[in-house]
Order: sequence, then C-alpha cells, then structure tokens
Amino acid sequence: MTRKQHFVTILILGSLATISPFSIDMYLPGFPAIAADLKTSIEQVQLSLTSYLVGISVGQLLYGPLLDRYGRKMPLYAGLVVYLFASLACAYTTSVESLIAMRFLQALGGCAGMVAAQALVRDLFPVNKTAQVFSLITLVIAVSPMVAPTVGGYVTAAFGWHAVFLMLAAITALIMLGVHFALPEGKEADATMSLRPKPVLQNFLTVLKQPQFLVYALVGGVATAAPFAYIAGSANVFMNIYHVSEQVYGWIFAFLAFAMIGSTQLNHFLLKRFTSQQIINFTLVYQSAVGILLVAGVWYGWYGMYTLILLMFVFLTGQGLTNPNATALSLAPFTKHAGSASALMGSFRMAMGGLMSAMVSILHDNTALPMVVVMMGCALGGLIILTISKRNVQYRASQQAVEEDTSVVM
Repeated sequence: MTRKQHFVTILILGSLATISPFSIDMYLPGFPAIAADLKTSIEQVQLSLTSYLVGISVGQLLYGPLLDRYGRKMPLYAGLVVYLFASLACAYTTSVESLIAMRFLQALGGCAGMVAAQALVRDLFPVNKTAQVFSLITLVIAVSPMVAPTVGGYVTAAFGWHAVFLMLAAITALIMLGVHFALPEGKEADATMSLRPKPVLQNFLTVLKQPQFLVYALVGGVATAAPFAYIAGSANVFMNIYHVSEQVYGWIFAFLAFAMIGSTQLNHFLLKRFTSQQIINFTLVYQSAVGILLVAGVWYGWYGMYTLILLMFVFLTGQGLTNPNATALSLAPFTKHAGSASALMGSFRMAMGGLMSAMVSILHDNTALPMVVVMMGCALGGLIILTISKRNVQYRASQQAVEEDTSVVM
C-alpha cells in the first residue's frame, strides 16, 4: 500500500466511523428548537439520542455476522442506504415519537460504517500497527465533535433543525462514493460462516471466551461511555442553566472535543514508548481523580461555567487515549471472527452509552450534577474492571488466542 493509498484508506475508514458521531452531535444545538416545534420537552427529545445509541448497539450485532459472511462492502452499502432514508424521515417528522423511532432506524443503518471500519482495519493492517491506525481514525472521529455541533448550531439558526438531517443524508451519500471508488475490499466473503441463529451465537460465544477481548471490551465500553453522559447533559447544562446561545454552545462543544483530538495525537507518540496496557492504566487513574473533583466541585458549588469547562476538558483528554488502545487490545486476538468481535465490542459500547445518556435524563435536576456523576462513574467503573481482571488476562490471553484462530464454527 503506497503512502497515498494509506492516507486515503484511513480517511475513508475514519469518515465511515464518523457517521454516527455526526448523527449524535450535529443536532444537539437544535434540542430547544425541536422541543418547541414538536410541542414537547427537552427531556423527551433527549430520548431520541438514547434511541439512536440503542439502535447502534442492536445493529452492530446484526452487521458483525453479515460482514464475515458476505464480505465488507455489500452489508456496508445496505446499511448506508437505510441510513439515508431514515435521515430524510427524521427531517420531515411531525412528532417526537416518530423522531425517536426514526432515530432508531437511522442508527441501525449508520452503525454499518462503524463496524465495517473497525473490521477493515484488522483486515488491511498488521496487528502491531492497528493501535496506531485506530489512533489516526480516532483523530478523524474526534474532529466531528468540533465541527458537527458548531455547524449544527449555525444550520439550525439559519434554516431550522430539519436541515441538519438533510445535511447528514448528503454527507453520507458522499462517503458512499468514496467507499465505492477508493476503499479496498478487505476480507472476502466466507461461505462457511452461517447466518443461522445457532452458529451466529456460537461465533459470538467463541469471541466472548477470549479473556483479552472480554476484559478490554468491558473496560473500553464502560470508560468510553463517559462522553455520552456529557453529550446527553451538555445542551441542558450550557443552554438552559448557563443560558448560552446555540452558536456559543457549538463552540464550547468544539473546544471540549479538541481535548480528544490532542490526546489522540499524543497517543500516537506514546505508543512508541509505552504499551497500550500501560497507557490505559494511567489514563483511567487520572480520569477517576478528575471525575471526583468534578463531582465535588459541582456538589459544593465551587465552579462557574469556565472552571467546569476546564475540568471537563482535562477529563475528556482521556477518551483519546483509552478508546483506540482498548479497541486494538480487544480485536488483536482475532482473524477469523474479527467482524463478530468488532460488532460485540461496538454493541456493548453503544449500549453503555445509551444507558449512561438515559441515566442523565432520568436523574435530571436542572444542575450539572447528573452529568458529572455519571462521567465519574464511567471512569471509576473502567478502572475497577481493569484492576480486578488484569492478572487473569495476562495469564490466559495467548493460549485462548491460539484456540480461537484454530477453531472453525460451521
């Protein structure tokens, strides 16, 4: 693969992986406008975010076996077409109930890009390079929270919230063209991979029996759910409590997203001196400490808006370190079942994200406390799981990896 092909491949994979982040972030500044237009509350509109995360969680379990059975591109095209039609339905919805339903369908289609991108990294790059490739893809993903809410704020103010979903459909159509003309095929279709329920479940069970996958999928899923708590609560915190405009909220969101971009680039260099395990260990410790400071400060009223933003910036730097390393460690043991492993990992992450966003909505008390408590809980939870399980993984991972690669599930 030439340098140019390498760059284009990573750019397209990153773009595929950004479909869902854009779908999550771009409409956030429109929450008050959507609530007013559909004659409902912001808490009800927040459930459309939860339904999207649940849809991603369910959809990834479907696409994993399909990507292994039919190759990478055919299921990807099918998912993107579903996403396009659901985006148009969201743009023209007239009730919050239909918005929630269409967001679920939109997620079922859009998550194909996320699963396919992760599986293609495992197909196209050697194992010892995947963490660096995931860091570069995470960099592309990390740009979306900077761009999406800012663009969404201005689009909503100028054209209304409906235009946001039309723009998402147009962006996805452009990505489909890139996939068709410039993305390598990846792993070929495997006719031995059955789509009957029993073999599919056996494949998932094979993946779950791998200790390294199980531990780092759990750690990554719990720890990386923290940004979803922030996403779910930030519109209410900054626009209703601190009374900033849609445009200013977009810029705040972009500033906080820069935390993940910077740490993603830092991770690329840290991997030259430290292992992925060492980076995750350190990151979860400092995120837990910062999370405790956030909760204490909000509880006692120590912070104004700017101090809160600063501490959240420090906390969110951890996401650019935890996410790519946990992903690489989760998928490293697999060749045959990379699609199923990617689907399981992504499904759990989105399920945790949906649960955490729902928790923020349920605990809503017109303060920033629900948001920061859930963020802290995610970091602490990931640290506890890693601490308890680390020794067991180091002892069993290599043996199980050999067993997985030599097994055949018909």
